[in-house]
Amino acid sequence: MDPIDVPKPKGVRDPDRPAGTLLLAQVRHLHEAEKSLPPKYQSGIFHKAVVTEDDAARYIHAVTKAIHKAHDDAAKERARRRAARKRVIEIAAMADHRGTRKRRSASKRTKTKANEGKKSGRRR
Repeated sequence: MDPIDVPKPKGVRDPDRPAGTLLLAQVRHLHEAEKSLPPKYQSGIFHKAVVTEDDAARYIHAVTKAIHKAHDDAAKERARRRAARKRVIEIAAMADHRGTRKRRSASKRTKTKANEGKKSGRRR
C-alpha cells in the first residue's frame, strides 16, 4: 500500500483570523472572573472588543496575569497578618490568679431555703 501524503499545517494560530465561539466563550468566562477582582487588578480591556484570535490572546493573557497577581498579593497579606499576631499562652498566668466566686443574689438564697422543706410535686 502506498503512503498518503498529508500536508503539514503552516500554523494553528492565525492572529488575524476571527475568534471562534469557543475562544469567545473563554473570554466571557474570564470577564466574569475579572469582575470579581479589585479595581486595581482589572485589565481595563473591553471584553466585547475582542474580535480576532490575537485580541483574545492579549485579553486572556492580561486577565490571567491579573488574577495571579491578585492571588499572590492576597497570600502575602495573609502571611503578614499571621506574623503580626501575638501568641500568648495564658494558662501559666492564670494559675497564680485565684478566681473569686460569685455569690447568689439574696432573693435566690431565700427561695432555695424556703423550698428545701417542701416535698417535690412529683407523683409516683
